[in-house]
Amino acid sequence: MMTNLFSVFDPSAIFGLSLNWISTFLGLLMIPSIYWLMPSRYNILWNSILSTLHKEFKTLLGPSGHNGSTFIFISLFSLILFNNFMGLFPYIFTSTSHLTLTLTLALPLWLSFMIYGWINHTQHMFAHLVPQGTPAILMPFMVCIETISNVIRPGTLAVRLTANMIAGHLLLTLLGNTGPSMSYVLVTFLLIGQIALLVLESAVAMIQSYVFAVLSTLYSSEVN
Repeated sequence: MMTNLFSVFDPSAIFGLSLNWISTFLGLLMIPSIYWLMPSRYNILWNSILSTLHKEFKTLLGPSGHNGSTFIFISLFSLILFNNFMGLFPYIFTSTSHLTLTLTLALPLWLSFMIYGWINHTQHMFAHLVPQGTPAILMPFMVCIETISNVIRPGTLAVRLTANMIAGHLLLTLLGNTGPSMSYVLVTFLLIGQIALLVLESAVAMIQSYVFAVLSTLYSSEVN
């Protein structure tokens, strides 16, 4: 039962080729349409969201952050948001439910921040290992704790996104599998529950992409 339950996340092969991961980059085909189509309310809404994110990320990065730095995190937000929403449609592969994708996004970002910080701001990075006001006797322990918390950051970023995507899809799968064995009255309540859960999953898709981008921005601001 558990194998069948989690099999909804397995990539499937067509003619011996696994084309599921191509859905990750389908959003790139939609970006150029913004430039040659007449502005619609959806484009205006999307542009206002990106403008708001740009201002927020610029504030988080502080005065040391460059204007171009925010576009990295806005692109990251857009990529994750698109893939989260794609996974809500039937028969479309959910790439963000795999650590293969989420860890590929989180680990290079974290490594680049650490390498940049330790090379260019070595003294600041050492000072960051000991919070201000820490008693001298606790300093060795605080260094160990801060080091461990720093090292596990890419893992927590990746696992948080993956776990939230898997949890929602498993609930939808469980509710869908119980439908055929229920009466018509119960199926009505089941459909209402699935619609409510789908709305909740849409909110989770937006929130998790926002959380991933904001935490990446905060990690970047710490090394400046």
